[in-house]
Amino acid sequence: MHHFLKALVSAVALCAVTGLSPAAAVTLNLHNGGDATSLDPQRVSGDWENRIVGDIFEGLVTEDAKARPIPGMARDWTISDDGLTYTFNLKEGIKWSDGEPVKASDFVFAFKRLMDPEQAAQYAYLQYPIKNAEAINTGKMDDLDALGVKAIDDRTVEITLERPTPYYLSALLHYTAYPLPEHVLKEKGDAWVQIGNIVTNGPYRPVEWVPGSHVLTEKNPEWSDPESLDIDGVKFFTLEDQSAALRRYRAGEFDILTGFPTDQYKWLQENRPGEARVEPFAGLYYYVLNTSRPPLDKADVRKALSMAVYREIIGPNVLGTGELPAFSWVPPGIGNYESGPAYVEWKDMAYPQRVEEAKRLLAEAGHGPDNPLKLTLSYNTDDNHKRIAVAVAAMWKPLGVDVELTNAETKVHYANLRQGTFEVGRAGWLADYDDPTNFLDLLKSGIEMNYGRWTNPEYDALLNKAAEMQNLEERAATLVKAETIALEDSAAIPIYYYVSRNVVSPQISGFEDNIKDIHRTRWLAKTE
Repeated sequence: MHHFLKALVSAVALCAVTGLSPAAAVTLNLHNGGDATSLDPQRVSGDWENRIVGDIFEGLVTEDAKARPIPGMARDWTISDDGLTYTFNLKEGIKWSDGEPVKASDFVFAFKRLMDPEQAAQYAYLQYPIKNAEAINTGKMDDLDALGVKAIDDRTVEITLERPTPYYLSALLHYTAYPLPEHVLKEKGDAWVQIGNIVTNGPYRPVEWVPGSHVLTEKNPEWSDPESLDIDGVKFFTLEDQSAALRRYRAGEFDILTGFPTDQYKWLQENRPGEARVEPFAGLYYYVLNTSRPPLDKADVRKALSMAVYREIIGPNVLGTGELPAFSWVPPGIGNYESGPAYVEWKDMAYPQRVEEAKRLLAEAGHGPDNPLKLTLSYNTDDNHKRIAVAVAAMWKPLGVDVELTNAETKVHYANLRQGTFEVGRAGWLADYDDPTNFLDLLKSGIEMNYGRWTNPEYDALLNKAAEMQNLEERAATLVKAETIALEDSAAIPIYYYVSRNVVSPQISGFEDNIKDIHRTRWLAKTE
């Protein structure tokens, strides 16, 4: 009885804050896939974490229902004629969830922390367009105050860039650009992110976090417009088994699935028409090759493995949801890339010919049926990743390649990729902003997401040259040259361009399909 009364008192207290009766509270039950490693926006890296931190934090700009930039904490902004200086005017009365005002200095503090080399924020490079950001983050400059982010006053943030950057407003949508509550971090240190300590500025705030199970949020009463929110809170469920997730959806336990087994697509279409949402998506599914380990340090070995992947059957046959085969590193349709992407030179070669050429290349490297190349192929636990790995292993078998498959939960798998403890590994990249550099930077020397440790000085030089160019056509042509180098050297193995795969209950409205597959809870509603 004591525990029941405590729960009842807590529920009444929550309703007093939100102005809701207990029966009226509407919770969105969302299958979120991987386990969140943190609620600190500078410590996360996956789309499953983005779904959480994008609900509880808000940057200078934020996303509308179609994932397009709209004002967030900033009321408006101006861009200087030379494209170098962005001045953001913050909205009146914006607050952290503890009632303290959100100030321009909170943005300055966050950007400085992001670039502090001691923090080792793995996505810091996404904000390298800021003046002196790269130099500070790589240790070439030790003055954090030289970073091109200033608080003109409490309500004005000024960001100065190294050079004009046509996609920069889109880059500000990324969680690396979220503010942090300086007053809390200075008091709590690394413990600031724990439930009971954490303070956020988005539409929602976290109230419970059980690693391996879920994160629970509720409305943030200090956010600028809590009355506009139809959903009162979200339970983000950790569950990597998509078959189990689909069973729970069918049982009414989940309102939205953020993925489903592709062999169930036909069943969903026939039995739950309109609920499975498969849409084009700005992302790339690929395999990384650890170039620090022989014989994967040889370009011809990497090329043979890439040529033997029968991409054309993976989308329609292996997965069954129609993903398009990827023969480029940058997906088609990415902005500021009218002359791209570049494609592998053997794109139009018939598959049997590709296999014969792959056999020849491996034979020249000393491998074949009599001396098989033994590789371990790693992937994060997921039915679809397993299907692809099994299929690719079968495609490599005629070349004389023996593949051992190994899987691990998502955060362990990506930790292994970052540490280089793999041979061939599954990876994926979802566009953070609409520009080819978001993909090309993944192969740049020194970037943590360059899991395969591939390096090419000419490639790096072309990316650096493009970063200085203001003419978008000339810039695109330079980036095509860089992409061509990476493809010719088989830096990695692009496999397919993503489609987003969601399942949305008929009870949910406001879910807008978009190329970034970002669906903030603030735009959703649920009918019981």
